[in-house]
This record gives sequence, structure tokens and C-alpha cells, in this order.
Amino acid sequence: MAVPKCKVSKSKGRSRVANWKAAAPTLVECPNCHEKKMAHSVCENCGYYDGEKKALVKADKKKETK
Repeated sequence: MAVPKCKVSKSKGRSRVANWKAAAPTLVECPNCHEKKMAHSVCENCGYYDGEKKALVKADKKKETK
């Protein structure tokens, strides 16, 4: 098991941990409805992906049940 050779100060450890950041997801515009969506995924607003209807959206499901 690895054992540290000497003590790491609080400032040294905390400055190293301070660089762990979560990146914001990349958002692109949907070519069909022009809403923001995550890249390479089905649009949550209209259900289109790569120019084709791929998924049912909440509004579509309500129309089907009526």
C-alpha cells in the first residue's frame, strides 16, 4: 500500500482539489423546433433526431389517449 513520504499541507491539498470541475453540457439548437437540446440525442420538445421522428413526447402521448 502506498504511504506518503511527508505531510501534504492543507493549502496544497485544497488547491489540487479546487481544480475538479464539472463541465456544463454542450447544448445545440434542434433543427426542427429550434429549442436547445443535448448534442447527439433526441429532442425532448419535439421528439426528432437526425430529421426523423424517433420518440413520443408528452404532448403526443396526451393526443393518443384522447
